Amino acid sequence: MIFLRSLAFTLALIVVTPPYSIIVLAMFPLPAQARWRIIAGWARIMLWLSRVLTGISYRVEGLEHLPKEPAIILSKHQSAWETIAFQLIFPPQVQVLKRELLWIPFFGWGLALMSPIAIDRSRGSGALKRMAARGAQRIAQGFWILIFPEGTRISPGKRSKYHVGGAWVACRLGIPVVPVAHNAGLYWGKNEFIKRPGEIRVQIGEPIYPAGLKPEALNAKAEEWIEARMAALCPT
Repeated sequence: MIFLRSLAFTLALIVVTPPYSIIVLAMFPLPAQARWRIIAGWARIMLWLSRVLTGISYRVEGLEHLPKEPAIILSKHQSAWETIAFQLIFPPQVQVLKRELLWIPFFGWGLALMSPIAIDRSRGSGALKRMAARGAQRIAQGFWILIFPEGTRISPGKRSKYHVGGAWVACRLGIPVVPVAHNAGLYWGKNEFIKRPGEIRVQIGEPIYPAGLKPEALNAKAEEWIEARMAALCPT
């Protein structure tokens, strides 16, 4: 049964995404915020389909911690689920991502219209400077910035190095970071076809302000908060 429900969701994804992408491409002349809200409609459809077809729901804890001003979201990354759901959970945001993702047909084209901060990781410090410059532009437009500090999807119960880039940008721009933990990988695994029914829990921490902190210290505070929650969300 789980296989058939997962298959139904995959087929629905294939049917819905190409025509929606064409609609989104036609919205190119609109302002960035307007384009974002239209594209977020695709995320709403996907979450509805995942709930109806695969039995995956979600619960968010800590929404009251979100600051009024734009911030940087530093989140655990386990699956594709959070890249979709965060579009509805958080205020309008742009994602820092590998530029190669923009080359994916349909999905990448729509992603490009969401004003992401696409970086070339091989450029090292140059990528950080580009991230900060583009980040300042997006913040001025009213967007938040979503960064996965581990840089890639990590299986539940595992952890990797937290790169300092997000905290560096926060210090550079003088804006807070909001740490986020979740257990999406238990139900929507990394590169897995099977989607397991259950309730995903998303926990949002209090904003951490960069005043008086170096990027490394700010990054460490976010990592400490996230990993402490992950121990309960994804017990080994």
